[in-house]
Amino acid sequence: MRTPFLLMFAAAGPAFAAVAPAADPAVEQLVVTARVRSATGVTGTQPGGGLISRQDAAVSRSTVSVDFIAKQAPTANAFELLRLVPGANVSTSDPYGLSPSVNIAVRGLNSDEVAYLVEGAPVNDVGYYAGYPSQWVDSENIRTVTLQQGTADLDSPTVNAGGGLITLDLRDPLDSAGGFASGSFGSYHEGRAFVRLDSGPIAGTNARAFVSFSQTEADNYRGPGDDRRQHIDFKFTDGWGDGNHVALAGSYHDAILSSYPMPTLRYYQTYGRSYNYDAVFSPGDTNYWKLYQQTWHDEQASLPTHLTLTDTLAFETTPYAEHGYGNSPFGTTLPTTGLYLGTQPINQPVNIPGAANSQGQKVVLADYIGNQYRAGVTSELIATLGPNRIVGGWWYDYADDYDPQPFTPVGTNGEPASIQGFPYTIKLPDGRRLSAQEAHTHEQANVLFVGDTLALLGGRLHVDLGFKFAMVNRDGTNSLPGPQYRVGLNSAQPLPRAAIRYQITPATQVFASVSTNFRSPTEYVLYNTYDVSGDQITKGAGQRDEYSISEEIGIRYQGRLIDGSLTGFNYNFTNRQVSTLINTVISSSINAGGQTSRGVDAELGLLPVQHWRPYVSAEYLHATIDNNFAVAGGYLPTAGKTAVRSPAFQGAVGLDYDDSTYFGNLALKYTGSQFSTFNDDERIPSHSQADATLGLRFPDVSFLTKPEMRLNLINIADAKFLSGVAAVTPNAQDARGVHGAVVAGSSPTYYIGPGFAAVLTLDSAF
Repeated sequence: MRTPFLLMFAAAGPAFAAVAPAADPAVEQLVVTARVRSATGVTGTQPGGGLISRQDAAVSRSTVSVDFIAKQAPTANAFELLRLVPGANVSTSDPYGLSPSVNIAVRGLNSDEVAYLVEGAPVNDVGYYAGYPSQWVDSENIRTVTLQQGTADLDSPTVNAGGGLITLDLRDPLDSAGGFASGSFGSYHEGRAFVRLDSGPIAGTNARAFVSFSQTEADNYRGPGDDRRQHIDFKFTDGWGDGNHVALAGSYHDAILSSYPMPTLRYYQTYGRSYNYDAVFSPGDTNYWKLYQQTWHDEQASLPTHLTLTDTLAFETTPYAEHGYGNSPFGTTLPTTGLYLGTQPINQPVNIPGAANSQGQKVVLADYIGNQYRAGVTSELIATLGPNRIVGGWWYDYADDYDPQPFTPVGTNGEPASIQGFPYTIKLPDGRRLSAQEAHTHEQANVLFVGDTLALLGGRLHVDLGFKFAMVNRDGTNSLPGPQYRVGLNSAQPLPRAAIRYQITPATQVFASVSTNFRSPTEYVLYNTYDVSGDQITKGAGQRDEYSISEEIGIRYQGRLIDGSLTGFNYNFTNRQVSTLINTVISSSINAGGQTSRGVDAELGLLPVQHWRPYVSAEYLHATIDNNFAVAGGYLPTAGKTAVRSPAFQGAVGLDYDDSTYFGNLALKYTGSQFSTFNDDERIPSHSQADATLGLRFPDVSFLTKPEMRLNLINIADAKFLSGVAAVTPNAQDARGVHGAVVAGSSPTYYIGPGFAAVLTLDSAF
């Protein structure tokens, strides 16, 4: 591993990357008084049309606010809302943000390297770290979405944040009782209804609450299939005394989403957007669209609380809980004889009702089911002692994750007995369930942290020092017959970090940071997996913890007209874990060894000038693999080659206009070409996508307050492109290894970008 160029900061003590200090008197405070222009909360005052916000952290951070969020299509998810900020490489499959085939890579680091928090609660998949943004908050209830590109905060409840942190903060309930409703209609039979009710003060106290409900339906923009989503958000707040406050926030989510097939490059070049699932079932057809409907049910809640204990001591805690259940199915065929359960042969014919093809095999629904429970709490004491702000705390997280892979009968019309698999799964003659996996994992995470923010020179200089000690334990069982029953993993990593920020002038600040991060391996690599034909697919051998050192140095200018930042970054990885897909639905990871990533992020936004607010962002990234990649029988010569999912350049332009009556914006994102193999023998070309918004606000009518009409145009040029890499491979073409052996190639797969869509939305408060 190379010596970090900011290691000198670590020599002063363990590092601490962003415990927010009290308001800094040296920072220029620009206050613009403006009436809220819309029932959606748009002010028209945020720089860059809401795509950039003022920051005082000693790390890179980009925040998107309501001024941008409220003007996008109401179905837009958190990944899409961040697509224009530096470092965010967003891959989507449909115009509406509903599809589970979505991804974000930050500075070349995939979505499972990014932590996700909603009102202080982690919402990553507990076993595989992935994020599924269509399950989270409805866009009407989001106050801000923040991407912290380099690292998570000291007290963030996560063990996988080498690629950064995304946080979603909900709007607070209003001070007065009322409501808000919207309806939208769009291309591909999109229809959406949303309603929110605010209580106002409850029983004359400071307590307030809101609850909202939405229902969304849309056809797939290409091929057969449709999406259905129902969602509830709620938030309760109360405050008392000197700074004491508590909030209860949560959501309920229920969706049935149709997948899009992810082609290889050859198939995309041959079929383009015609590469789809089949609309009509025929005997033996495993490509029928109803075999690829994903369901997910989720309930989650958190209770962020701040208590002022004394003039110098405060206590903060965020308990949370979540339960999620759903599946990722796909079509396959099974014979009635010659099957195995694990390594055990089934010596009797298995009854598989349904349609048989000419070879005597029967179409079934193969399923990957997840049933997870999670609960935890982050607690910390904060002491303000003169120029020092000292924090110490503990994060504890417990998760129970059950992941079977059963099979479900399919009728002669192609309809599975249940799109959720259970309870109609195929049974063996002795009553046991036929399954390709029976993994049950219990996970506990314990993270202790301590840090100090020292304010000097009248608050112009802040030095942050901190230290985490993270411990992760996974204890699991594999119930399939075979050599493996109990599996386990224990990780323990010390994680120092440091940062410094100096306010040169009221408008100009410089910052630098060094932080360490790690990622414990996913559940998938722990378990043996078997094909029911008797062939072992993989042997669970585990992986080492990924460990990284990340450094940033940057400058911000936050003046009366311009907000901007320029940040240089450097990463060194060992045991770099790169995510991929098995059978298009199962997440796994590959140990890619060492990696070095360097680059520059920049963004700039203007405050309103004659109602116009432009925004630009850009990133240059140079990410290289440090060693040759190990394959069966040898090594591929990958040292020095460009890392996967790492475009050398990304750039975005946004332009917002808002005169209180008429409003609109235009957004253009360019993403450079990116490799999909470690051997750099296949990549997807660069692509661009442009989106636009046009809107009109009306005077109050009867009981309707601030009604609004908005037209969103998504991919207005109907550009056809591959939006990102779904599954990486070592090499796409047959290649000669370091020692001369030929390594057979295997094809990566990709996300096909969304087509053009138009959405008309009418909304109003009442």
